Amino acid sequence: MNAYKRLSVWRKGHELTLRVYAVNGPIRSVHPPLASQLLRSAQSIPANIAEGSDRSSAAQFANFLQIAIGSARELDYFLGLAKDLHLLDAKEHAILEARTDEVIRMLVGLRSRVKKAPARLTESRAKLAP
Repeated sequence: MNAYKRLSVWRKGHELTLRVYAVNGPIRSVHPPLASQLLRSAQSIPANIAEGSDRSSAAQFANFLQIAIGSARELDYFLGLAKDLHLLDAKEHAILEARTDEVIRMLVGLRSRVKKAPARLTESRAKLAP
């Protein structure tokens, strides 16, 4: 199994994407551009986690996590727009919004830990030095 698949934030992002696919059919029939944007922003979340997890530095991974955060915020906007256009019912919107918020919080936390990783490594090496 690829390492990124062990990340709970990737799994949550993937589940969110699947849920967006599930509600996207009716939106696509009325507003294809919005449906496309919903799918692209949702897919971008786990895709950037996967791509970034294989980078050679913590800074690069943190950058991909930031992109995933931006995609999640974009998804949140498009979900609200779909609700306001009456293309997504309020109950489903609330579920998707809560899941998106959860993913954002997880991404922000992971990004923070990843950004601190090099500093912890440097501190550990300094303690080992004679």
